[in-house]
Amino acid sequence: MEKMSDENTEEVKVLESEIERLQAEVESLQHQQQEINKDITFHYSQQTENALVFMCGQRQEGGKEMVMSRLKEELEELEEDVKLQTEINGITLNSCTTKTLKNSGRKLVQQLSLSGNCSELVFQVEFQLSEIKDSERPKRTIGDLNVVLDSSDLQNFSSFLSRVEESRDLLLFFRTLRTFSDRCDDRSRTFQQFQDKYPSVIALPGGPRSEVMTLNHPKLPGCMLFIHWSVDVSREGVVTPKINLLTKIPERALQLFPSQAVGGAAEAFESLLRILGPEAALESIIQAVSLSQET
Repeated sequence: MEKMSDENTEEVKVLESEIERLQAEVESLQHQQQEINKDITFHYSQQTENALVFMCGQRQEGGKEMVMSRLKEELEELEEDVKLQTEINGITLNSCTTKTLKNSGRKLVQQLSLSGNCSELVFQVEFQLSEIKDSERPKRTIGDLNVVLDSSDLQNFSSFLSRVEESRDLLLFFRTLRTFSDRCDDRSRTFQQFQDKYPSVIALPGGPRSEVMTLNHPKLPGCMLFIHWSVDVSREGVVTPKINLLTKIPERALQLFPSQAVGGAAEAFESLLRILGPEAALESIIQAVSLSQET
């Protein structure tokens, strides 16, 4: 009997140990599930509404229509707010993913990933957001910032992006991105406007969003004027449009024009820019080429 009792005791201990192990495993899985539930991935429009419909169908069987009506109203209000913010700042967010890396009660660390566009510029931003609750107002800091821009018009953007990633200044990035995008849109709109107005003179080899517009003189084969309109961004985030006039004059054409006049074309164009501004200065050059075709 004593031997059987000892065996039962050993078996109970084994079972208790197994129960404790399973309980610890369950607690670990529950904690992981809680962390997963905190991770948020949202997309605007229909996907959000579908998620709300699913949630209401799962959890709110009673009074479903009333709950759905209220949630749809809230969704419409949020979408209007997003639309208004997009119109104001020119930034459209297409997706946002948040993943909790650490939550100790006092300190919360999350990994955020944003993707969107500003006009034709597509961007992706990833960073860590840390929140420390030391006082009444939590302290938030940004770390490990990584910015990716999908555009071919970014030759002078690299040093600025490096500075933004070093300083972790998201506000400076979005403010400069908006200004840069606006200046590129100004150039594209002006190029397209002149090509539509003077189709026999203007050509856009790289399309309206490129940096180059050409002016052709049919009566002088090989003679061309190039407008190079770049948008530079300094390391500090200062956006500066630069417009230059370049000439391509073959030897045969040089014999018809004094070399001093040809050489001074760029300086004369710079004077027009200072006096008239970009669009008026460009139109003056284009009209001069157009009138010379008629003579």
